[in-house]
Amino acid sequence: MRTSKKEEQEKRLENEKLEREILLNDVRHVLSSVQGRRFVWRILDMAGVYRSSFTGNSTTFFNEGARNIGLRVLSDVMDAKPEAFLLMQQEDKKRKERKANAR
Repeated sequence: MRTSKKEEQEKRLENEKLEREILLNDVRHVLSSVQGRRFVWRILDMAGVYRSSFTGNSTTFFNEGARNIGLRVLSDVMDAKPEAFLLMQQEDKKRKERKANAR
């Protein structure tokens, strides 16, 4: 028995939803620890999510590629566990304060 195009499309969409949920569960797991949140925050920082990527030369293209990856990671964080973003900000602020006080 042949499956219809509609059934194939529904199956593909179901598989995509399942894969997305697996990814989001993985992200939730990473965000459940201080170490995981620190790692994700470092990726967002290295990717330049919070700064301009424009340089006035071809380096801009490289910077935009890195920023795009960072934005995708940020999107996954916000879809998986949005409250973790605020927690990452707070934890980063405390790290910076401890570092400044240690000088």
